[in-house]
This record gives sequence, structure tokens and C-alpha cells, in this order.
Amino acid sequence: MPSLKSLLTGSDTLVLPGVFDGISARFAAEAGFPALYMTGYGSVASMLGMPDAGMASYGEMLDALRRIRGAAPALPLIADGDTGYGGLLNVDRTVRGYEAAGAAGIQLEDQEYPKKCGHTPGRRVIETADAVRKLRVAVAARDSADFLIVARTDARTGQGLDAALRRGEQFLAAGADILFIESPESIDELARIGETFQGACLLANMVEGGRTPFCSAAELTELGFRIGLYPASGFLAAAGALTTVYRQLRETGSSNGAATPMLPFATMNRVMGFPGVDAFDRQWAERGAA
Repeated sequence: MPSLKSLLTGSDTLVLPGVFDGISARFAAEAGFPALYMTGYGSVASMLGMPDAGMASYGEMLDALRRIRGAAPALPLIADGDTGYGGLLNVDRTVRGYEAAGAAGIQLEDQEYPKKCGHTPGRRVIETADAVRKLRVAVAARDSADFLIVARTDARTGQGLDAALRRGEQFLAAGADILFIESPESIDELARIGETFQGACLLANMVEGGRTPFCSAAELTELGFRIGLYPASGFLAAAGALTTVYRQLRETGSSNGAATPMLPFATMNRVMGFPGVDAFDRQWAERGAA
């Protein structure tokens, strides 16, 4: 398995799809992505059916990470670690736990508790010095330098881009490997981030319908971003398909001919690993007979 670090050495933007459970991880791997991102919004929605607003605990998110890693063990994964789930001791525990669970990196943000999903209103950030201390603890807590620290600031929405850029400079100085300035609101702002941090590993968050202009990976490469994060594409598509097929089933009593195409059952079985179950059963049936 190539390391996340090695995937970031190329010239093209690395596209990370958002995965939120075992099925989404399996199908992202099936599609051929070289790495994944565990989305907080999607994971909380999948686990709890609730908004990503500080509702999920460290333990719940760690369990989600383990399930996703189990479904796609061959792919490096960046996992959403929210604010670290508390103070400095919590950040230390979160980084150690995520690394031990098999993540290749963790995203940590500078919001006040309870945090809110990016691209939503009402986000407030802690003092810069406090955010920097959290990042220094995160860097010190990791066992390997190959476990990457993604430092996210949500300061743009409430304090403006200049404040977010100043935070970004301090986050990199504190040892962050990847810089994530959330919710820039124009192409010019994206370009300014790229120009300000030339040579740094920058992440851009592409949310359909979000506050940031939606760009392709090729466009992000031109703007200077090494990672294009597409966290919502999977769960928005899944939610749209569920809405369509459930509505038709409720209204007509049948899902046949639904406007949303369904994956053939045989294909689903293959991706989910049933051929391996069959092979296992045959192997042990033959040994039992012998």
C-alpha cells in the first residue's frame, strides 16, 4: 500500500472522496481511488441520523474509523478528528487513537465547542494561540512522522480571509503537514491561498452547494492545491437515491422501474465480498469431508 506521503509527491491534485461507512468505503475502493477521507458530516449522519454539530463522541468516531478501515484496509485514509474532542489531553488521546486504528492522517480544526460542519453558518473559532497549542500537542502525540496532521481553520467565515491566512502561517510553523483553510468564497480567494502558501501542502474542500466555488481537480492543481477533498459527493448521491426509491416504493408498492438505477444484486454481492465467503465455505466443507 503506498503511503499517503508518497501519494502527495506527484504534480497532480490528489482527489479524496468522502466515505462514511463500510459500503461507501468498499465502493470508493472499487472505483479505484488511491486514498480516502472519512467525512465527519457523513459519518455522523450515517451513525446517528443527526447533524454534524458536535453530537458524536470520540469513541463513536473511533468506531466509525475502525469500520471504514476494515472495509478498505489497503487504502490510506485521512479521518476527520473535529476539534480533538476537548482540550489538550483529549487531542493527545485522539491522535494516538486514530493512528493506532490505522488512519494515515487526522484533520483537526480550530472551532469552539460544540463545533459545526464547515460551509454552515454560526461557526466560531478559538484563540489562535490555543489552536496552535493543540497542533503542537498533535504533532508530539503521533508515533510516526508518516501520520499526517491536517490543520483546518474556520476563521474565514467569521473573521475574513486575512485572519485565516495569518492562522495558516502559524499552523504550518507549529508543524502541521497539510493546511486546510475552510470556506474561501471565490476563485480569487482560492488563488490567494495558493499564492500565499506556495510550496506548502494545501487542501481545498469542494462541497456541492457549499460556500466555496466548486472546482475540478485539474482546476485545483492550477490554483496550487495538492489535495481536492470531495466529502459530500457520496452521501448526497446516496441520499438522493434513497429519497427516490423509497418514495416510489411507498407510493406505488414497488421499486421496479425506479428513476434511480439500482446496482444489480450480483454486483453488490461481489463488491461486498460474498465470493470470498463462498470460497471459504467450500474450503472448509472439503476439509470436513476429508
